[in-house]
Amino acid sequence: MKRNPLKELEKLGQSIWLDYIRRDLIAGGELRRLIDEDGLRGMTSNPSIFEKAILESRGYDADIRFMTLDGKSADQIYETLSQHDVQSAADEFYALYEKTDARDGYVSLEVNPHLAHDTKGTINEARRLWSKLNRPNVFIKVPATTEGLPAIQQLISEGINVNVTLLFSLLRYRQVANAYIAGIETRIAQGKSVKNVASVASFFVSRIDAMVDPSLEKIIAHGGWEADVAKKLRGQAAIVSAKMAYQIYKEFFCGGRFDKLLKKGALVQRLLWASTGTKNPEYSDVKYIEALIGPDTVNTAPLETIDAYRDHGDPKIRLEQDIKESVPVLERLSELGININKITQQLEEEGVEKFNKPFDKLMATLGKTSPQH
Repeated sequence: MKRNPLKELEKLGQSIWLDYIRRDLIAGGELRRLIDEDGLRGMTSNPSIFEKAILESRGYDADIRFMTLDGKSADQIYETLSQHDVQSAADEFYALYEKTDARDGYVSLEVNPHLAHDTKGTINEARRLWSKLNRPNVFIKVPATTEGLPAIQQLISEGINVNVTLLFSLLRYRQVANAYIAGIETRIAQGKSVKNVASVASFFVSRIDAMVDPSLEKIIAHGGWEADVAKKLRGQAAIVSAKMAYQIYKEFFCGGRFDKLLKKGALVQRLLWASTGTKNPEYSDVKYIEALIGPDTVNTAPLETIDAYRDHGDPKIRLEQDIKESVPVLERLSELGININKITQQLEEEGVEKFNKPFDKLMATLGKTSPQH
């Protein structure tokens, strides 16, 4: 029987999740096959994924027609469809969730993307979604904006599982890890159990290269000594950032302040590599899986990247390889006038907008079918 590189990731301490959701994938048995044959251990969704799933599939048409005739609004239709899919997928993963003691088997649903800069709104929406989904193995996705940080801390303190999304910068990651730990500490101080209160920090990878590389290519085109430096740095910023994030993860969760919480049953907040589909056709289609394999991590990938990895992946622990060489990469970018902090802030702002637009498009389309609009 041919070896399956996807299944080998588990032995190296990494969980592979699917960054995609669609009703026919669950109902047609494909999700079950991915769990059984490929060792799939979780699933993530976002407003863009749901927009594609609902508008490009016929699988939702009957439900949309029925709810429209019943006088449901666009918001109500979207919520019913998305929550049904997340619940169905969570049920498929539940046995894995139990088997892994709440480490894996999660499905994520995002708060309304327009709440990214509204702390109170995010908290209220997350509470409502958590209650509606009524599954222990779901994550509510909350963006890692400045306003999202207090929401993350509050929700964790209430025992609501959080997938922190749209995380690009190392500084922001430190704040996210701190918010999670503070939420766990608050919960313990209140005398409540932290067993099975879970969180992942979704660090977006390929979008960093997609933003940095064009600046490097301009420098390369101008020639000179700077061009030689830029050539060496092209395609490196994302993986270097992720490797440095993993060092921060170890600082927060391997010893020190977190040790006391571990003894009380707290789970570490694992780093999850998101945006791992390769955007530049010149790079390997498994670039953002291969380089980031390491213990206590998750990689959520689109179907085509999972298919590619099954076909020609080469699983080895590489996350801490060349770590000393990684640190100077960001310094050298700075020497070339590329400010990684400005870039990651821009990515965060654009990331919010990239979820708002498809969400609004979906609402507009559903609204046209709804008698209330």
